[in-house]
Amino acid sequence: MVARRRWVFGVWLIALVALGSAAPSVFSSLAGAGWQANGSESVQVRELAQQHFGGNSSAAVQVVVHSDTASIDDPTVQQRLIDVTAVFDGDTRFGAVIAPQPGMTISPDGHTGILIAGANANADDMVKAVDDVKDELTALSGDGIEVYPTGSSALWSDFNKANHDAMIQAELFSWPVTLAIMVLAFGSLVAAGLPLLLTVAGLVASAGGLVLLNEVTPISVWAMNFAMMFALALGIDYALFIVARFRDALRTADPRAAVAETMDTAGKAVLLSGLTVLVSLSAVLLVPAPAVRTMAVGIMLAVTFVLIATMTLLPATLGALGPKVNAASLPYAKRQQHRSPKFAAWGELLHKYPWPFALVSVGILVALALPVLGLKVAMPSIAVVPDDAPVRQGYELVQAQFGDGAPGALQIVVPSSDAAATAAAASSVDGISMVTPPTPSTDDSNYTLLQAFPAVDPSAEAMGTILGDLRAQLPESALVGGAPAENLDLQQALNDYLPLVIGIILALGFILLLVALQVPLIAILGTAVSLLSTAAAFGVAKLIFQDGHGSSLLGFTPQGFLDGWGPVFFFAMIFAIAMDYTVFLLATAKEHYEKTGDPKAAQVDGLAHSGRVIFAAAAVMVAVFFTFALSDPLPPKEMGIILGVAVLLDAFLIRLILLPVLLRLSGHAAWWAPGWLRRMLPSIRFSH
Repeated sequence: MVARRRWVFGVWLIALVALGSAAPSVFSSLAGAGWQANGSESVQVRELAQQHFGGNSSAAVQVVVHSDTASIDDPTVQQRLIDVTAVFDGDTRFGAVIAPQPGMTISPDGHTGILIAGANANADDMVKAVDDVKDELTALSGDGIEVYPTGSSALWSDFNKANHDAMIQAELFSWPVTLAIMVLAFGSLVAAGLPLLLTVAGLVASAGGLVLLNEVTPISVWAMNFAMMFALALGIDYALFIVARFRDALRTADPRAAVAETMDTAGKAVLLSGLTVLVSLSAVLLVPAPAVRTMAVGIMLAVTFVLIATMTLLPATLGALGPKVNAASLPYAKRQQHRSPKFAAWGELLHKYPWPFALVSVGILVALALPVLGLKVAMPSIAVVPDDAPVRQGYELVQAQFGDGAPGALQIVVPSSDAAATAAAASSVDGISMVTPPTPSTDDSNYTLLQAFPAVDPSAEAMGTILGDLRAQLPESALVGGAPAENLDLQQALNDYLPLVIGIILALGFILLLVALQVPLIAILGTAVSLLSTAAAFGVAKLIFQDGHGSSLLGFTPQGFLDGWGPVFFFAMIFAIAMDYTVFLLATAKEHYEKTGDPKAAQVDGLAHSGRVIFAAAAVMVAVFFTFALSDPLPPKEMGIILGVAVLLDAFLIRLILLPVLLRLSGHAAWWAPGWLRRMLPSIRFSH
């Protein structure tokens, strides 16, 4: 890379110009929906309703028109309904427009009506369609008449916008904080700026890559949100490890040799760490939910580009800079050593008193992990959308005028011959307040549509029981769907796949550690302690987001559960970050064991040489993640706090205490491997 740096810079420049030209459209072009369980009964109902009932599916747009003084049949309100209909005219994404119907979509007092614009496109395109028309619709409010778009597509439209705005705001806030930490860690403005430049390159490339990938298959807009955060956190992690090692190597070698030594040691650890992250996230691809899969794809793409930049662009840049990497240094930086005396002393203390430190750190982690046994999960409620969002105002208006369950009608598609029996059976199910008259299909198909209104809020815990009873008591030919059913089916799929995803992540994490370190005991211990910090992070999440401890301080109203995708998705992310630090520490420790054959030198010097980097990298990650905790919407807040707490616990209680103590207690056994295993594994060494 150093010898051919002009080629490296040229190729990266071409790649960034090509991908960067697509990057600005990333948020407008990516898909807005995808929160569904592919192949589920509810998705089948949505597709049938869209195909045979003029688009009157869960993706249809509901427009709530309300006046305190005038009734729906008043000429001024009727004119407003005509104006609303005109907004949908000419847009092929919208199907048949159904005016408010007495006894169904007109409130008992006659002052509120719901106009339905059918979905003539897939769920992703319907969210984009709402993005395009919602300002025009809400602009029709006035003269005592309120107009609000609501329904599933409108919910995702407002939800995505609120989260996107929060993510951008958090990113902008985290960059200066990150730079300040980097300057303190490196003591040099040039060295501190390199990780940020590397991250920008990875972000631009991944944003452009996602736009191109979206042309092949719909990619959730959430993929970019998560990719931004992970690219910043991991890009800085990797660059910290590489740049710190390069500055040390420069003391005794010319720039080219220093880069070679750096990549042969720290570079190898970064590559293996990146592979561990990619492998952990790949397990999420098993979950049959497009939004969850594409979020994993987005992060994997960002990590891949950051990793490629770390392996190519960073060594080329370091070779070109040489000693100038220390330019614009702060006074104390000139006294910095790669082998930190403070972390060496800390390593000696852990070596001298291993058991007290082991018991205290394990005790804290177990105590924090215990609440996870009572963790509840569910798909997010309307409460995650800001109070002033049109969809929430429309939702609350529908509830006030039509009843708690009105915003979450369950749709039943059944062959016409079974329609009467289905309507009678649905009416007798506990928790169903009303069943609409059967609606025949708009084509020649033999299907009938009924709507069953629950008596409870669509996000209430009882909703699962109502849906289960409905499906159990209706004729076998009847299919039950609707927005609440789609959420519950997705939650069930996430719950079903969680044990499989966890098992695969643990198995692949262990195998990668075994291949990287060549020793079975420390690979088992490294995997086990990563699992412990992950459990502790979810225990803290349960206390905060389910039980509401600290909710007033953090500025949110607890839902009584964690958002449904949390366990699957955050487990993969937390485990990936935990293994990241594990590889950094153990690769450095193994390097010193290979040089000396002394387990004490491996433990103490491993900590002395990697402790400062782990500390600084953890500080950056915690700062990045906790800035997301300041956002108003709940999902970014959950993500920021859960990931921030996970890094805090993992870096300080495990990487800087428990794992070094386990190296001390296991001695030579930590680095022993049977001959047959060594012959099976590829030869990987960390000493230069």
